[in-house]
Amino acid sequence: MTPARKWGQSKLPSLVALGFAGFGIALVLSGCGTPGAPQPPSLNLPELVNNLAATRTGDLVTLTWKMPRKNTDKLLLKGNILVHVCRKEVSGSCVQAPANLLLAPNAAGAFTETLPTNLAAGAPRSLTYFVELVNRNGRSAGLSNPAVVLAGQAPPPIAGLTATVIKAGVVLHWDPAPQQALTAIRLHRELLTPAEKPKTEQGPLSPASEPIEQNLLVEPASDPSQANRALDKAIRFGETYRYRAQRVARVTVGNKTLELAGPLSDPIRVEALDVFPPAVPTGLAAVATLGQAGTETAIDLSWQPVTDTDLAGYAVYRREGDTPWQRISPAQPVVPPGFHDVQVEPGHTYRYAVSAIDQGGHQSARSAETEETVPNP
Repeated sequence: MTPARKWGQSKLPSLVALGFAGFGIALVLSGCGTPGAPQPPSLNLPELVNNLAATRTGDLVTLTWKMPRKNTDKLLLKGNILVHVCRKEVSGSCVQAPANLLLAPNAAGAFTETLPTNLAAGAPRSLTYFVELVNRNGRSAGLSNPAVVLAGQAPPPIAGLTATVIKAGVVLHWDPAPQQALTAIRLHRELLTPAEKPKTEQGPLSPASEPIEQNLLVEPASDPSQANRALDKAIRFGETYRYRAQRVARVTVGNKTLELAGPLSDPIRVEALDVFPPAVPTGLAAVATLGQAGTETAIDLSWQPVTDTDLAGYAVYRREGDTPWQRISPAQPVVPPGFHDVQVEPGHTYRYAVSAIDQGGHQSARSAETEETVPNP
């Protein structure tokens, strides 16, 4: 038994030592606290622009995009970035436009050019724009997403734009187009008198605020009497607007329909003043009742309601024979489409007419008259 105990006691220290030695080797092999493999330096290539958009008006092309914040290594860019712009027809290389822009990271990018003569003439055809962001070493990650407009001759400008305010809205007129320019018309409307609503008028049921800018597309008219005109029903009386117009041709390229817009017309200013009375009431009827015990002799009037949105109410007129009309309703407009006239006498015949009044105080013409005789007892 004693040799066994001595063997166990003599071997234990060496096994423990071997264990710690192995642990030390593991620490060395794990590389704890030592740097990893060296990384290659960043090329500092700006990320690609992926939101390039292009529009053409007349012979003017405008590009817009958003500059990136980071490079392709996801590091923040520092300093201004050189921007190249190029354009490409259906075939051929991308020709650099005369632009050398320096823009800051995350800035809004914009570029405008007048098309060269060869691109502003001929049949409509696609013209694709790209932007390329170049670092200080003259290198880039590539071209942006494509933004396509139409090259070719733009539709002719609109001349003679005029406007007339009527009760239904603003009627716009323009000179006839040349025979070869049977295109749609885009009307640009700008609100010049935006006003902030008082807080007392704000809420879920308050009227929606009017957009500052709106467009109205007028298709070519099949009815010659409706050609070269349009009615803008969406105006609000009391506001001032500015209108411009342009012809718009639509061309299918591949499986996409693109627009080729002509130059904008000279602007016209329109004050939409409400000087128009409401509609004339219709359907006036009168019914006489002879008073009995506890009731009064009267003539009851009724008519069809007027549907004008700014209607304030009605005024009621009466006369006997050919005497002048007299207003018998109160100074304030009568709101419901009816009136109870008790200032009548048995055996008399009365003639009645009604007019409508809007919130601006404008009064319509009187309705067709009706008459009623109060019966004798």
